[in-house]
Amino acid sequence: MIASLNLGSATRWGLNLLALLGGAVALYLGESIFIPTVIALLLAAMLWPVVRWLRQGLRLPWTISCLTVVLGLVALNLLATISLIPLTLKLLQDLPRPGDEESEKKVYVSVKERIGEIVPVEDVQPEDDRVFQYLHQLLNGPYITNALVQLGWYGNSWLWQWVLIMFILLFLLVEGPMLTRRVVEIFGPSEEAQARALDALGAMAHHVRTYLVWRTVVNFGLALLVGTVYQTMGLRQPWTWAFITGVLCYVPYIGPLAAGIPPVIDAFITLGPQYAVAVIIFYTLVITLEGYVVVPVVMGRSMELNATTVMLACLFWERIWGLPGLFMAMPLMAAIKAICYNVPDWRPWANLMSTRVSIQPPEKAPALDVTQTLLPEEIDAIEAAAPGRLEKK
Repeated sequence: MIASLNLGSATRWGLNLLALLGGAVALYLGESIFIPTVIALLLAAMLWPVVRWLRQGLRLPWTISCLTVVLGLVALNLLATISLIPLTLKLLQDLPRPGDEESEKKVYVSVKERIGEIVPVEDVQPEDDRVFQYLHQLLNGPYITNALVQLGWYGNSWLWQWVLIMFILLFLLVEGPMLTRRVVEIFGPSEEAQARALDALGAMAHHVRTYLVWRTVVNFGLALLVGTVYQTMGLRQPWTWAFITGVLCYVPYIGPLAAGIPPVIDAFITLGPQYAVAVIIFYTLVITLEGYVVVPVVMGRSMELNATTVMLACLFWERIWGLPGLFMAMPLMAAIKAICYNVPDWRPWANLMSTRVSIQPPEKAPALDVTQTLLPEEIDAIEAAAPGRLEKK
């Protein structure tokens, strides 16, 4: 709209910048609304083919198909939560007992001995060491209790958010065909404009689905690999670190770096410096292979975003939505890039985000004709009223 006004170039750029700033402020202020809605939209894009398969392959009613998929997702989340309980209890058991100074001294002396294998350290008794006194105060003060209370509050908040997301997801899936047609109608009565809108929506859903599905598969395989190796090496918490790796690898660059720190510390304390170095070498090789070989092969070149775009996207979405924004940064950028590729005037922006040297025509997403937004009974009714109207051109 702004671009169509008879304004100077500087004025248009200024108005567009103000519009972007206004959008960012709206996203920030509407965090409680946008976060569950966007997560539900991403899940709907990923699960849509499953719903269609249940409807067309097993001949289940559309509502039952949607409800089955949502209940399956809920069951999967409950299973993942239950499987985390033993890992959490084992992690808490390995921590020094609050108030037990002897246990704290034992852990401190063990860590100090490991450090002494690398660099010389002063031989000071724990009672006379200020570092030990600070750690003792930290473990026995209110800091850990307050952190656990905040963690519990955060978990309770996310439980409510997840319930809300499941309801929004169910409504999006049930009303998906109708909502798709209504969105397309916003772009005007022209069949060409509506066809372009359908192509853009189809490409966006395709790229988001490709990223989420393959990212999940790769992260699951990565967690199995590192967990097996960590257990073989003899780390105290191999599967805890494997789970953290699988989750944090949804966040590009920052996530894998953060996930690699705990197993290195575990190996250093439990086994020694040489094992910590072995973990660093192994983890670096795995992450490098995953980032430069596996991901480009399974996701395709069209999903590649240059490093500058990825880092700026992480900073922007983290500032807008906090930790959830970090996890949603990549699928959101994949959707934005897909839209830019399908709008000719915006294609240079897609090229700016890409790793490609020159602008290429957008990749053809799986065909999304109007029949894909209709239920079978709706198609039959339209064909009966106007035969041949829905034939693909």
